[in-house]
Amino acid sequence: MRRRRGGMSPLNAGLIALVLIAVGTFLGFTKDIPFTGKFEVDAVFRSANSIRLNSPVRIAGVNVGKVTGVKSHAGSDAAVVTLELDDEALPIHADATAKIRPRIFLEGNFFVDLEPGSPDSPVLDSGDSIKVTQTATPVQIDQVLTALQDDTRQDLRDVLDVLAAGLNDEPTAAQDRDADPDTRGETGAESLNDTAADAGPALRSTAVVSEAMLGIEPERDIQRLLAGLADATEGLARNERQLQDLVTNVNTTMGAFASEQTALRESIRELGPTLETANSALGELNEAFPPTRAFAREILPAVRETPATIAASFPWIEQARGLMRRTELRGLARRLSPATRDLAQFVDASLEMFPLAELASRCATDVVLPTGDVVIEDEFTSGVENYKEFLYAMVGLAGEGQNLDGNGLYVRFAPGGGANTVSLGDAGSAGGQLFGNAFPGLGTRPKMPPRKPPYNDDTPCHRSTMPDLDGPWAAKGSAGTPPGARMARGPLR
Repeated sequence: MRRRRGGMSPLNAGLIALVLIAVGTFLGFTKDIPFTGKFEVDAVFRSANSIRLNSPVRIAGVNVGKVTGVKSHAGSDAAVVTLELDDEALPIHADATAKIRPRIFLEGNFFVDLEPGSPDSPVLDSGDSIKVTQTATPVQIDQVLTALQDDTRQDLRDVLDVLAAGLNDEPTAAQDRDADPDTRGETGAESLNDTAADAGPALRSTAVVSEAMLGIEPERDIQRLLAGLADATEGLARNERQLQDLVTNVNTTMGAFASEQTALRESIRELGPTLETANSALGELNEAFPPTRAFAREILPAVRETPATIAASFPWIEQARGLMRRTELRGLARRLSPATRDLAQFVDASLEMFPLAELASRCATDVVLPTGDVVIEDEFTSGVENYKEFLYAMVGLAGEGQNLDGNGLYVRFAPGGGANTVSLGDAGSAGGQLFGNAFPGLGTRPKMPPRKPPYNDDTPCHRSTMPDLDGPWAAKGSAGTPPGARMARGPLR
């Protein structure tokens, strides 16, 4: 009785048993430990595709979690599927991909196939999302069956009919006029068969290009290629709006190409001869490479000597730097600057002066000086050039003017008697008229003409006719312009 009073009552024991049974049943059915947080990520799919709660999540065919939620994506027709992952599925990277796949052929029991991503990408935290560009859904049978509706099947028949006509019908005269000369009169199938002759070299060149694209280190090259593609894809995913604009612009560009298909066809037709010309040019370039390599080998000694040459030039550079100081050439150039400006102005002005000086020089050389060298053969001839006679007259006049008074030099002329009486005018206070005897005047040689010769400003001086100093005007007793006498015309310019 004492032990029974100190022990547990039947009611308490029953309650504890019921709690233990409830906890065991809960753990048996839920397989979760309460009050422990699970790692969850959201995957955005274009369509939930009949995925349900508790659908398995697999990595490489192994169950690593389950679907705990499916809801619509705000602002779009996409669906957000919440994935609860076990610890063995971690870590999940930012470039992870998720695909909804069927477990049974012809649909049924879908699961999420998860690819955790590459180790180089950042690790996702619980609650992060996998973008819609990194998810995919399977093609449904109803989508396949509804793809070929009645109108689609009719379009397919039309395409096949047009393809058959293009391969079998002979072209019309209008079509042959715009076609290449090698394909005129041939059906599409015959022209397609003709391409088989060129297929061998083309495929051979394609094989060479494909082999070159493999690179010299296939494993590393492929790895780098995949990494580059991943970076490019990630960049496109970050800029979806710009990608949409790019697709729109490409569509516009293709429309522009379609509108210029005739010109594009002509350009493609000329592509063959252009490639042949380029091939020959590349061949010549390839032949030029050996001399280039030889030149490179020959220039190597000079290149090796370049550092020593540069080091040897440093003393000269130091001297040149001192020569260019403010107290040396720089100061001299500054002081010469005003003279240089004046000289430049003088040279600029001389460009206008020299042509005029040339005309004056040619005038003196061709007209003035030859005229001064003429010997005037008249009754007063001295047998020398006329410019010397002018100088002789100046000497004689200087000799006659040796006498002077307070008014300067003066010359006396002593008139002699003659047979002719000349009136000298009023005698003034002495009264009466003055008369004298004089010899008859002999005049001047040449005689002054009664009128000035015409002035012609259209003829340059060096092209003017020399005056005829021994002509009729220089004859004894000439009183006017004789008929037919030549006179010099034209100004001295």
